[in-house]
Amino acid sequence: MYPEELVKPMKEDLTSVGFQELYTADEVDAALAKPGTTLVVVNSVCGCAAANARPGAKMSLNNQKKPDHIVTVFAGVDREATDRARNHMVPFPPSSPSMALFKDGELVHMLERHHIEGRPAEMIADNLIEAYNEFC
Repeated sequence: MYPEELVKPMKEDLTSVGFQELYTADEVDAALAKPGTTLVVVNSVCGCAAANARPGAKMSLNNQKKPDHIVTVFAGVDREATDRARNHMVPFPPSSPSMALFKDGELVHMLERHHIEGRPAEMIADNLIEAYNEFC
């Protein structure tokens, strides 16, 4: 577990643009039970989350079509919520950062760490936008 004072700015990077933080398994289940589309960002302290994942997720929201709901869990901090979110992402193995788009509770698009690490935020945003245009 990371200290709250360390991760607070990393969490606020997403919550400041409207992402809802989820802390429990029940909150994850409730978020994914909502009708429509939901983007789940598994946030983390790593450099690729700071340089690529969070900026890419934020940029992706500058699109006409976007998810109905945007939520986040923090790996290494919100263990219960992160574990439950990852259970919903099966068959993909756990990775952080990662991003998953759900439609009516079904996983329809997934970005694993290997899709994020070393790629510019703009490429990640474009990938998500393509998914939004198809599923949202």
